[in-house]
This record gives sequence, C-alpha cells and structure tokens, in this order.
Amino acid sequence: MATNIVVPALGESVVEATVARWLKNEGDAVRSGEALVELETDKVDLEVPAESDGVLTKITRQAGEDVQIGDVLGVLDASAAADASDAKADTAENTEPDTAAAPAASASTADKSSAEAEPTPAQAPTPTAEDAPKGEATPVAKRMAADSNVDLRNVSGSGPGGRVTKEDVERFVQQSEQTPAIQPRPAAASSAPAADSRGEERIPMSRRRRTIAQRLVEAQQTAAMLTTFNEVDMTAVMDIRKRRRESFAEQHGVGLGFTSFFVKAAIGALKAFPPINGEIQGNDIVLKPYYDIGIAVGAEEGLVVPVLRNADRLSFAQIEQQVKDFVQKSRDGALSIDDLRGGTFTITNGGVFGSLLSTPILNPPQVGILGLHKIEERPVVVTKDGAKEIAIRPMMYVALSYDHRMVDGREAVQFLVKVKELIEDPETLLLEG
Repeated sequence: MATNIVVPALGESVVEATVARWLKNEGDAVRSGEALVELETDKVDLEVPAESDGVLTKITRQAGEDVQIGDVLGVLDASAAADASDAKADTAENTEPDTAAAPAASASTADKSSAEAEPTPAQAPTPTAEDAPKGEATPVAKRMAADSNVDLRNVSGSGPGGRVTKEDVERFVQQSEQTPAIQPRPAAASSAPAADSRGEERIPMSRRRRTIAQRLVEAQQTAAMLTTFNEVDMTAVMDIRKRRRESFAEQHGVGLGFTSFFVKAAIGALKAFPPINGEIQGNDIVLKPYYDIGIAVGAEEGLVVPVLRNADRLSFAQIEQQVKDFVQKSRDGALSIDDLRGGTFTITNGGVFGSLLSTPILNPPQVGILGLHKIEERPVVVTKDGAKEIAIRPMMYVALSYDHRMVDGREAVQFLVKVKELIEDPETLLLEG
C-alpha cells in the first residue's frame, strides 16, 4: 500500500520549512523509522522518518523548495518492499541445490572445496548500512560529509552516544589522504552557489537566515525600540570566580562562568520591574510571573536562542550546565524545537566575540533584551574609606534594548541600575533570591 510522506508538525509558531536534502533516492528500500528527508526550519533542522518498511517510489518536493505542514514530500510503497522480499525468497528457493541427490564427496574433496570456498580479501562482502556505527550523525555533520565525499561509517563519533559531530567530520577530512569511493548526491540546482566572471558568488539564503533577517526587520518596524546603557565593575564577580572556580568545578562538573551571575541579576531586576518580563498582545499588556530566559548562541547557520525554563528556580550550576549543553547542541545541530520555544526575556553576550558596545535587537514578542560586552580594564573613580581615588578596574558596558510602547525610559534605566548593583555586590543575589 502506498502512503504519502508529509511534512510533520514543526513546533510552536513554525508553519513552514525548506527541504534541505533527501537522504534516500527514488527506488531505495527503507526501513521503518529510517530518516528519509531533512527539513530546515527557522529554528532547527529535523529529519522525517519512514513510518513503515517500504520503497521510496516518488519524490514530489525537491531540495530547496519551501513546504508547509501537511504538504506531500514523496510516496512510500510498503507493498513494493513486500513484493521485493517475496521475489527474493522465490529466487532463493529456485536456486537451492538438490543436496539429497548429490553424491557424497570424499573427505579430501570436501576439504579442498572448503578451502576454495573461503573468500579472499577481494571477495569480502561490501559493507552495508547494518555495518555503520551505532552513533548517529548530526544534520550539520551529514551535510558536511556529503559535501566532502566522506562516508560517515568511517568516522568515529565523539558526541553523546557516539554521535558524529561537525568537528569529527572536519578532523576526518584533514587526516584523510585519499578520496572515498562514495560520491555525494548532487545538490539541487536551486541551492547551488553561482559565480560570475570576477568571482562573485550568489548563495541562496538558508531558511534560518531568511527568517532571522525577516524578524530583525519586523522587530525594528513594529516596536518602538530604544536602548539604554550602563557600565558594571566586574571586580567582585571575578574575585568569586577566581576563589571558587576549582571547588565549583569539582563539586558540579561544570565551570563557573559569567552567564549564571547575569541570569540571576536579570531575574532580580525583572522581579523589580515586571513589565520588562511581559509582552504586548493586541491592546493588552501581558505580565508573566515566570522567568524563561533566552540565551543567544551563535550557531553555524545563524543566531539561535535556546531557553532556560523557570530560570529563577535553577542554581548557578544548573544554569551553567544547561548553557553548556545549549552551546554543544548548537554546534552539533541538535537543538530541538522545545529548546527554542517561548522565552520571556533574552540575554546576548557579544563580548565573547570582542564587542565593546552594541545595541541588541529585540526578540519579539519579548519587550526587553540585555546585551553583555567585553570586559576591559579601565581607569575609574572609586570611593575607598570615604576618599575618592582612581583605580584600574575590569569594566563591562551593558545595554538594555526595550519596547518603549510598554516600558518607560525610567523603568529601563532603573532596571540596568539594578543589574549593576546585583553584579557589583553578588551577595545580594542570594539575599534577594
């Protein structure tokens, strides 16, 4: 019986995807649960599996085409697989030797026959899909392997459960001295780069890049966006990290970074100024009593914002571990829809790339985003024992972009002052929860 392969539900607020590439060709036999085609959404890449054993008899949507939930991608014929299996069984019955009529062979003949029957290296069976390692490959690793003529069965995976990552493929390509025998599937013409006589390339935007571009423009066109700045003395936090780094890592198995301090400080400030944790829906203001904090992560194909759920209930160690997991998932292309769903407020850290100052763009429908920047030693005036003096301190500029339709300038400035106070006196992070 032939069944349609359709675009599945793609997650909250995601209704459209792009066919990234087919993992099977027309005429290929597939097993139930085996990945058939890879789809790219604005948030994550996902694979559509076969719902039963069968043969991929038709591909209706090619790589590079945009599709929506419920669209037919191809046709899987389960009866074709059964027919092929029956034909194989019939062939085996017809070619089975009549052992009952065969004369008994002498021991020497049998030994000779056995020796001749042993396969030589040239006769060894060709590896099949069953010989592949148990560790799956990430979508990014699969694309890179296809582009580099790499057979993933030859690549050792270093990811969780033996999963092959982008870094594993890169390492394999660098170490390889000969071209593998397996050739990559040709890319769809619509997604291939085009170069002119002077070397300019025209590369179609990925689904994710197109959506990021669209939403950034929409954010600036629909929100009354404004940014306010302040600076934070990082001396106290850096002192805590220096004193507690080793014991924290030994106890929790994860490093103590700056992210957990700013997540806690942001939550403290959001509790003091609830509108910045809300959103606008039509003519209504929605205030949210929970704190789902998005952490912007630079992934290979564009910025993604995985979310720390109920971050106010997480310890410093839990925050650091989840952020570490998000970064690894983004590198592996393994972030799920659930990882990226929702969020009430976002933190982005351009300082990891060396940014000294920037104006972050809102992540709609959120009305606030906190931008962190590079820590740089600067001369500042400090008060010590009642006297003012100039000292060299590790300073960071922080920025809050906000939707002025919902958040007044006074609240935005006071929000940043609150973040500054909590970071410069970290003990208050504990006292204020």
